[in-house]
Amino acid sequence: MATKRDYYEVLGVNRDASEEDIKKAYRRLAMKHHPDRNPDSKDAEEKFKEAKEAYEVLSEAEKRRAYDAYGHAGVNPQMGGMGGEAGFGGFAEAFGDIFGDIFGGARTRSNVYRGADLRYNLEVTLEQAARGTETKIRIPAMEACEACHGSGAKPGTQPKTCSTCGGQGTVRLSQGFFSIQQTCPTCHGSGRMVSDPCRSCGGAGRVKRHKTLAVKIPAGIDEGDRIRLSGEGEAGVNGGPPGDLYVVIHLREHAVFQRDGNDLHCQMPVSFTTAALGGEIEIPTLEGQAKVKIPAETQTGQLLRLRGKGIKGVRASQPGDLLCEIVVETPVKLTERQKELLRELEEINRTDGDRHNPRAKTFMDKVRDFFAG
Repeated sequence: MATKRDYYEVLGVNRDASEEDIKKAYRRLAMKHHPDRNPDSKDAEEKFKEAKEAYEVLSEAEKRRAYDAYGHAGVNPQMGGMGGEAGFGGFAEAFGDIFGDIFGGARTRSNVYRGADLRYNLEVTLEQAARGTETKIRIPAMEACEACHGSGAKPGTQPKTCSTCGGQGTVRLSQGFFSIQQTCPTCHGSGRMVSDPCRSCGGAGRVKRHKTLAVKIPAGIDEGDRIRLSGEGEAGVNGGPPGDLYVVIHLREHAVFQRDGNDLHCQMPVSFTTAALGGEIEIPTLEGQAKVKIPAETQTGQLLRLRGKGIKGVRASQPGDLLCEIVVETPVKLTERQKELLRELEEINRTDGDRHNPRAKTFMDKVRDFFAG
């Protein structure tokens, strides 16, 4: 049986995302993966259903609260319903199996489960990604209740072993030759009963709090890279270890450069006189301005490569290059004298146009061959 992905991860939003952010994320995914736009893609259909399911839960305040507290178990009636003690055991089953299998966690003893892993989307500038930096993030997470120390019972009292399952969290039903093991309907998988619940957490043993964490961004980090903060995920269940926090890096759009791996790309406008006669221009780099010679007769689209002026990736031994695309700019707002000189140049070019404009000649030859054929 396939495990469900975290709903926040499905929509690509943080756990403290607003209702509007959730709606926008769902609309974007729905448009991208809608079956009508991808009639032959089974993968798109599954992603559309997954996004729809995530939105239906996170867009409703009550369901979202239950999901934040107990995960998928909190919104699945078959795993114990929503809120209070009802979803406690279901939450443990869901996240203990899912994250234990995927991320290597394991149950330390019966009914003890590892906390859920969390995802945080962090946007950084290109300069911060290239040089590295340190920043602080504030995240919401389920933490062990301080009042009851995670037991769920009112301070001064202790949970009792469930009389139905004997503390196992599961019961076995036999019918004829068949025997089925299922979650205990009395304790919902926790193996314990809380007769006098803690007022701070309502018996859940965990509360939702915001915490501020320092994140070190290594130099050279790229779009989609993840930084793992061990033990900074949600608190475990029944004394289980906490999950991890994964900070996913997203690069903010830059005004000048586009990153491609360890290389940087940019466009550089050049006057047509400089392009024709050659000259020297200044090109921006992450380290400041660099002077570059423009060869005579340079055309739009030609690339100038500056070795080592890109970004040194996290695992790279050498920095990438800066590739600058030349864009020959047509002058605007000409004076009468400038227009006069350009007309004179045009007249001169007409006497030997094929030699001065070889690309135009080649194109016209192709046009004539097309119509002749």
